[in-house]
Amino acid sequence: MTSIRQRTLGLSLLVFGLSMLVIGFVSYRYAAHEIEELYDASLAQNARLLEGLLQAPLPDTNRNVLINSLESALQRARDSDKRFAGHRYESKLAFQLWEDDRLLLRSASAPETPLAQQPIGYSTLTVGVHDWRVYVLEVPGSSNRVVVSEREDVRGELIRAVALRTLLPDLIGLPLLTALLWWSIGWGLVPLSRMAEQIRNRDPHNLQPLTLSPLPQELDTIAGALNRLLERIRIMRVREKRFIADAAHELRTPLAVLDLHAQNALTADNIEDRQEALNHLRGGVARATRLVTQLLTLARLEPEEESQPEYRTSQLLSEVRETLAKLSPLAAEREQQLLLNADEQADWSILEEPGAIETLVQNLVGNAIQHSPNQSVISITLATTPHCFQLTVDDQGPGIPINERKKVIERFQRAGPSAGSGLGLSIVERLIKRHGGTLQLDSAPSGGLRVRIVLQRLKEE
Repeated sequence: MTSIRQRTLGLSLLVFGLSMLVIGFVSYRYAAHEIEELYDASLAQNARLLEGLLQAPLPDTNRNVLINSLESALQRARDSDKRFAGHRYESKLAFQLWEDDRLLLRSASAPETPLAQQPIGYSTLTVGVHDWRVYVLEVPGSSNRVVVSEREDVRGELIRAVALRTLLPDLIGLPLLTALLWWSIGWGLVPLSRMAEQIRNRDPHNLQPLTLSPLPQELDTIAGALNRLLERIRIMRVREKRFIADAAHELRTPLAVLDLHAQNALTADNIEDRQEALNHLRGGVARATRLVTQLLTLARLEPEEESQPEYRTSQLLSEVRETLAKLSPLAAEREQQLLLNADEQADWSILEEPGAIETLVQNLVGNAIQHSPNQSVISITLATTPHCFQLTVDDQGPGIPINERKKVIERFQRAGPSAGSGLGLSIVERLIKRHGGTLQLDSAPSGGLRVRIVLQRLKEE
């Protein structure tokens, strides 16, 4: 792609050239019309003068003497030395005086062709290799005719001279204009060049705002957009570094425990000890897998990662029931009971991000299973209104103190030493925000924790 200077200069010259062509054409047409009108008026004026000569109140003898005198003068003009002749256009102007079919007088430059046969008024006649503009005037009260004519090339030469003198300054000034435009555009792009140079020489790890001032209004807008982008990238990098650090810290302990269980299994003296170590190792692998899954889910739910997710229509009741079926083996190991309360006849159509309902239920019910004692009951209640859905999970665990309920929503924050990774409620909170819902933590009637989420009935666009 060409530079901005070249594109701007090319566009400016193109607009200027087209404008000059249009102006030149219009000026040429206007000048041609005015010159034609001027010369036609001159022909008519000359014809009126000759008409006045013919209508002078003179005796016939004196009139004949006058005509003979005019004829002699015209003859001398034709036979005189060219060095002393008049203007070169004189040979291109002509007149004829007619009385009926008799030629009374004609100029030396007049063609031999009788011009009185042309219609009254203006007409164009080709005589030889030249075109003549002819004006015929009929003398009132007589049979006399005055014929005045002019070669068309006289007008053409004048029109071309006018057009040339009109366009010549533009043609001469165009290179100068091009040079001035090239310089002025380059001068106007100096701030942009400085900005590009600063960005080019900038350290890739330097995400500080650009410091260029003063800037033109257009570049100030671009600089502002770049600074906002740099700030977003900086925040993302900070969040990424913090996430990596937190994830590494959270994975360090489970991996150390897994290594310990593996060593115990290798050094066990009997089958029972080895089996116990392997069972602990299997449980640790399951916890580490859950932690990694939650970390990946949390990373996917970062606000900058996907600002406008794609939604689909799902059946909330069916999604919840299928997810609870997947969690049933985990609850069965602890002899826990999952109870689902919902109106089967209600409309459970919901617009969700693919997999969002399953992730919500897995984290909420999974936390309830983990924190509830064996042989307890976990209740899942679904309710619907014309504008929203409500999902409530009640467990029989120790609950969360009121002063710690806001803290546990933050990632890697636990409500006690026996808590899990500290990611479950954080993931739930992120998903609910993406769906325009709310999250509320209360005390369950049974003494455990009640988690209630409200999801809006989003409409498909």
